[in-house]
Amino acid sequence: MKRRGSLTVICGGMFAGKSEELIRLIRRSLYAKKKVQAFKHAYDTRYSETEIATHEGVKLNAVAVRNSSDLERLLLPDTEVVAIEEAQFFDPLLPDLCNRLADRGRTVLVAGLDQDFRREPFGPMPKLLALADEVVKLRAICVRCGNIASHTQRLVDGRPASYHDPIVLIGASERYEARCRHCHELPDAPKPRKRSRPRPSSNPSYVHEERGLFDDNGRT
Repeated sequence: MKRRGSLTVICGGMFAGKSEELIRLIRRSLYAKKKVQAFKHAYDTRYSETEIATHEGVKLNAVAVRNSSDLERLLLPDTEVVAIEEAQFFDPLLPDLCNRLADRGRTVLVAGLDQDFRREPFGPMPKLLALADEVVKLRAICVRCGNIASHTQRLVDGRPASYHDPIVLIGASERYEARCRHCHELPDAPKPRKRSRPRPSSNPSYVHEERGLFDDNGRT
């Protein structure tokens, strides 16, 4: 029977349990006696250089790579499951590689931050989410109010980091907190531009673009 590939993306903010979920799926594949290769980005050396690690200390062996080309080069022909940690640090070619692997019958498991500390899309994650067969969105608990948290708060000397700080700064609880949208703070963030009022459509038979690309009869 031909293998059916798939792409699963695990996303969310820091402290949401992404690594824990990735390790759970890897172990499930190992229990099923499948050939698994796990990779992590070489940037992430917080807990280990050669392991996927949770904040609680659970670890699983992985190969550290710096880009998607290195990952593809190190893949073995008989690998059935490819697991990738910290996908947000990878280059823009990672989504296409994951898609090709899934098309060729491999199970691809990817975990990463979907937003940076600015609450903006992070690296190749948006395209990975668009290509995924399944998305697992995990959330943490806001350290300020106890509500569900989807965002990552960066701290510098205990205070919220500036919008203009570098995007990538490796750290854990000493530099980051989980926060909800109401408790997340971002000093110096640019104010959103006011949108100008749209001009009336020159073709009355079409609904204005602000309402959608449909004619009066609902046709596209």
